[in-house]
Amino acid sequence: MPVKPRKILVTSALPYVNGSPHMGHLVGYLQTDIWVRFQKLRGHDCLYVCASDTHGTPIMIKARELGITPEALTERYGAEFERDFADFGIEFDNYHTTHSPENEALTVEMFEALKANGDIDTRPIEQAYDEKEGLFLPDRFVRGTCPNCGSGDQYGDSCEVCGATYSPSDLIDPVSVLSGTTPVKRESEHYFFKLGNYETKLKAWMQSAGLDRNVVAKLDEWFDAGLRDWDISRDAPYFGFRIPGTTDKYFYVWLDAPVGYPASFKNLCDRRDDLDFDEYWRPGNDTELYHFIGKDILYFHTLFWPAVLEGSGFRTPSSVFAHGFLTINGQKMSKSRGTFVKARSYLNHLDPSYLRYYYAAKLGPTIEDIDLNLDDFVARVNADLIGKLVNIASRCAGFIGKRFDGRLAAALPDQDLFDRFASESETIAAHYERREYSKAMRLIMTLADEANRYIDERKPWIMAREENRGAEVQQVCTQGLNLFRSLTIYLSPVVPAVADAAREFLDENRWTWEDAQRPLLGSVIRKFTPLLTRVETDPVNRMLAEGADAGTHG
Repeated sequence: MPVKPRKILVTSALPYVNGSPHMGHLVGYLQTDIWVRFQKLRGHDCLYVCASDTHGTPIMIKARELGITPEALTERYGAEFERDFADFGIEFDNYHTTHSPENEALTVEMFEALKANGDIDTRPIEQAYDEKEGLFLPDRFVRGTCPNCGSGDQYGDSCEVCGATYSPSDLIDPVSVLSGTTPVKRESEHYFFKLGNYETKLKAWMQSAGLDRNVVAKLDEWFDAGLRDWDISRDAPYFGFRIPGTTDKYFYVWLDAPVGYPASFKNLCDRRDDLDFDEYWRPGNDTELYHFIGKDILYFHTLFWPAVLEGSGFRTPSSVFAHGFLTINGQKMSKSRGTFVKARSYLNHLDPSYLRYYYAAKLGPTIEDIDLNLDDFVARVNADLIGKLVNIASRCAGFIGKRFDGRLAAALPDQDLFDRFASESETIAAHYERREYSKAMRLIMTLADEANRYIDERKPWIMAREENRGAEVQQVCTQGLNLFRSLTIYLSPVVPAVADAAREFLDENRWTWEDAQRPLLGSVIRKFTPLLTRVETDPVNRMLAEGADAGTHG
């Protein structure tokens, strides 16, 4: 059943490019890429943009340590992210940088609009200052004991144990992470965004956005605690955009970072005549806008960002989709434990399709963490992708190639079975739409079991040795290959490289979601070559060893 085309703009959280991409990063980008590929397969006009998040003191400090400019640092790591994303099959319609003229222009436009509304205030504040380093410390460069729950070694802006948010001055026994000295307090004039002005509108947006119930519960906590004014400025020295009319004040990175979403899209619009920026970013249009993020940046994306957009004349997101963190073998990624794995370390040893499938088999629409259990990873990929999916094609293709010159039968021997696979199309689509990937994978693999049972019961390898059963062999194998084809179409957002290879083998130009409901009959297919090989434990161990080695030497 054809669906009405939608116009959708999708973003992933912008990676902060002060280090190399790792396996944890990939959870969000693969989740997003699968959703975007599904939307495109359904025939929707879906665009996916992203950018490197490049500003702030951490970038400035890291560049200083390496003896290079912040621009050179962010270009180096930004290129690394782009390369690794591409090698994992993540396809952006545009990948930009927040250190861009588009981003600066939009940030200034939003700031001036908020100022005209009376939403910007200035007042002196006391800040943590590192006298040894000679600079004001960003919140995360101060650590100490949480004033709320008493947990030690917590960041200066929020507690990882109890989730409380606060300022560095609230910490007990604060220490600068740069010099190890106790910061002093210094006064400085800062700009503030009056977030509380938008409480009513934010609550209305929250109701319309269809947020996950755990996200809603967190928002309710923040509303109950009261929305505080948000400090949107930082003092020189700082790598970022200078606030107009000042000489030593800069926009805080968390103001201009989300502006990277419309800025990246603006950069795309300037290169494409068929796109209208206002259609996607101004109110009153029926386009859809979705942000995929990690649960650690909920506050910025569900409070500050919608309020800034609302106050500056831009449209608010249709929804914000948050995911959890990644653990490896049940533990947080850690260099000392040998569970810190760079994205490139994985790519050096293993096929990206394995990880795409494994993450999909674990991912749902909630903010629960997912675990990359490496024993389970090997077992599940081998059982599902190799033992179930690819096995269907490898059991049928040889007979069609050798005995029938690659020609499929003109009819299916069991139309009802094919129709049963086709009838699950909308259920699987609904799972993808709701980001219930694990449910979609389970249903697809249940169907794969049925397809394998069908072949087991008919035993074309025995029929092929019997006289006058050639037509049956052709029909049974045509049936099997059509079931394989439908399943591969359903899986193509998750394992696009496997789907592309399967489509070439079946000699088809492109697939749409509806093709899974139309059998391929009477056509000539190409010679079958293995689509995937089994995962072995040796390359998995080599990947872990490479990660541990990087931890020791890097």
